[in-house]
Amino acid sequence: MLVFNLRFIILLIIFQLIYFQEVFTQNPGNPISEGWYADPEGTVLGDQYWIFPTYSAKYEEQTFFDAFSSIDMIYWQKHSNILDTSAIKWAKQAMWAPSVVQNKDKYYFFFSANDIQRPEREGWDENNPINHSGGIGIAVASNPAGPYKDYLGKPLLSDFYNDAQPIDQFVFKDTDGQWYIIYGGWSHCNIGKLKDDFTGFVEWPDGKLFHEITPEGYVEGPFIFLRNNKYYFMWSEGGWGNDTYKVAYAISDKITGPYTKIGTILESDAEVATGAGHNSVIKSPNSDDYYIVYHRRPIPNEGRDHRVTCVDWLYFNEDGTIKEVKMTFEGVGEER
Repeated sequence: MLVFNLRFIILLIIFQLIYFQEVFTQNPGNPISEGWYADPEGTVLGDQYWIFPTYSAKYEEQTFFDAFSSIDMIYWQKHSNILDTSAIKWAKQAMWAPSVVQNKDKYYFFFSANDIQRPEREGWDENNPINHSGGIGIAVASNPAGPYKDYLGKPLLSDFYNDAQPIDQFVFKDTDGQWYIIYGGWSHCNIGKLKDDFTGFVEWPDGKLFHEITPEGYVEGPFIFLRNNKYYFMWSEGGWGNDTYKVAYAISDKITGPYTKIGTILESDAEVATGAGHNSVIKSPNSDDYYIVYHRRPIPNEGRDHRVTCVDWLYFNEDGTIKEVKMTFEGVGEER
């Protein structure tokens, strides 16, 4: 019996070591994982940090999502294939830019799919029905790691308002409990009020569903966070496929703006990486520690979709403005 118990303990230790090595294969630092990942949204769900990125690949291969969780922002556990096109029948390709929130006891996974176009734009392809439909969808699960299933059976938003392509959505719950969706490509950004159950939108007092809040230089990738009763609006400028990509921001007293551009805080660094953008921000609970989560292109870069997800410290000046972000290979594992 003693020999059996000893063997069992040894096997258990070996299994745990193999499991730990398989799940936590990445050394601390940037990027947070192996593989190509972009458009990361970082958030806190329960007692863990989470990052939900786009799997960065050709559109026809970009058909699933992985996620990463951590208890310390340093070591990240990979959760594979938490959502894919087999669960979203209307999504045929190009699933990207996730935004995940908890609403009551469920987790809602907002995403873009199919890269919907309009006939008057250059990207329209009469012979490609995939870019004739799509937009912003929602999936739902009882656990942040999924598996997620289609929530509505159709896109939440597939129409064009204020000439904003319905992509790159960010979902935000304000202090009064109202849920907002901030989204938009093609250099236009809209804000709308979501119904409490996420089945549609609430009209503004003027009867419109969406108001445009586009700041100077905006291209895509909106993100909002609240600090000291101020709304920080961040977005990406430049071209996502090259080294002109960068992050700018504005501050407002109201979530609806107006948002006047203050400046850029994250740009290419020839000594670290290029094409840094499409960011989000994580605030550490019960502290004033902030982290910026973003993607960048390694040097040398060999392809359009070779983007990696990284995390670095986000610092503020005494007046509340944001300091320029220093991209690092060490990440947030080093002392501040």
